[in-house]
Amino acid sequence: MSKRPSPISATVDFDADGVQHGFLKLPISTDESAWGAVMIPVTVVKNGEGPTALLTGGNHGDEYEGITALLKLSSSLRAEDVSGRVIIVPMMNMPAAMAGKRTSPMDGGNLNRSFPGDPDGTVTEKIADYFTRVMTPMCDVVLDLHSGGRTLDIIPFGASHVLDDPEQQRQALEGAKAFGAPYAMMMFELDAAALFDTAVESQGKIFVATELGGGGTSTPESLALTERGVRNFLIHFGLLQGKVEMPAEPQVYLDMPDASCYVQSEHSGLLELTLALGDRVEKGQVIARVYDMTRSGAAPVEYHAGRDGILAARRFPALVNMGDTIAVIADVVDSLG
Repeated sequence: MSKRPSPISATVDFDADGVQHGFLKLPISTDESAWGAVMIPVTVVKNGEGPTALLTGGNHGDEYEGITALLKLSSSLRAEDVSGRVIIVPMMNMPAAMAGKRTSPMDGGNLNRSFPGDPDGTVTEKIADYFTRVMTPMCDVVLDLHSGGRTLDIIPFGASHVLDDPEQQRQALEGAKAFGAPYAMMMFELDAAALFDTAVESQGKIFVATELGGGGTSTPESLALTERGVRNFLIHFGLLQGKVEMPAEPQVYLDMPDASCYVQSEHSGLLELTLALGDRVEKGQVIARVYDMTRSGAAPVEYHAGRDGILAARRFPALVNMGDTIAVIADVVDSLG
């Protein structure tokens, strides 16, 4: 059964040359605003014919590296510098970003677990539907900027996925490398079906994701890396002139072959990690301890690495509950793809 058109409308003309700043407007009716709208900022920079890149941040509202970098780019990118079209959406999940939360306060929705979306669904599902059926078909390449948010800290990497189409996978992987983070990864997702990644890739488009730090903040280092990476992405895919700027040290390639890379807590308590991000890990090594906070004198529960590799991600808050991911161990490989 076909779906009705999206209720979201754009105040910009995606086909017009020049620089435009506007909104994606989603009508809502709440106690505070009977005839209101969710206003998602969007910038379109177009100059003649060429590829279209969609740059997105704020898929999760507490991941600030991408949001900040895209807000800065939206005020500085000039049409004469672009060959083609760049669409910038700094905060896909605007309600979550304004609340400083991973999920939307309007419906509890996690945007990156809501695709392909539904025009008759919740606010979050309507946003997902618009990006699936309206935004993605316009684009050739998509860069979705993520980090760990308030609950995770993650080494900086560009990532792609194993795909059925070898050429699509090759182009995505080359884009992930060209982002120019210290690491590039072939990433395994715990539940890929409802991700923005999958919605884009299923339409045959080139999709690159990132993880760029976390802790619910940004640093001068993480922001500089993000801004450089966005520019590298646009240069690599032919939308900007220039040379891709790679890190000073050789890029490290990582692989996450399966779900065993994720270490999840089976206990609640106080978390002690024994390794720092980027440290080498040996199979069997103690990587974390969880302490029972309800009594003193009790020995902690130790968690051991199930594989060799490096610590690619870690839980950021010290308080941990059953089911929380406390560590991610990725394999170091000589090549990707």
